[in-house]
Amino acid sequence: MNKHTKVALFVAPVLIVLGYILSDIYVETKAYEDKVVQLLPIDNCDIINKSCVLEADDLQVSIYDENGTTFINSTFQLTKATLFLVDENGMATGVKLQMHDNPFYWKHETQLRQFIANKGQQYKLRLIAEIKGGKYISEFYSKTL
Repeated sequence: MNKHTKVALFVAPVLIVLGYILSDIYVETKAYEDKVVQLLPIDNCDIINKSCVLEADDLQVSIYDENGTTFINSTFQLTKATLFLVDENGMATGVKLQMHDNPFYWKHETQLRQFIANKGQQYKLRLIAEIKGGKYISEFYSKTL
């Protein structure tokens, strides 16, 4: 084995580890860049009957209400979540959700159940879910079936 092969065998592992670390740093900094992505509802959104799922790429957010507490469940860890209840005049009331058990689950007491408790009622909502630097936004209607 000549000296060039020996040097290559010693340098290659160092370069592989260094490349892995630098690529991880690059991907992490890209994740914190500001971006806005729209969440779209899958099928009909019915928060009272626990069948409301919003989707954007690999992210899915499930929204449901239990006894006056609105829950949000996400496939990725959220850093912040805000739900807006929009009245018939277009005025929005923001509700900052609080982390429930871990960053995948968020909750807060809302008056949403009062507005869509009966069959056939619908209500306009907005959601902003933040993951690092990205904001995932949606405006949708929940209709009780």
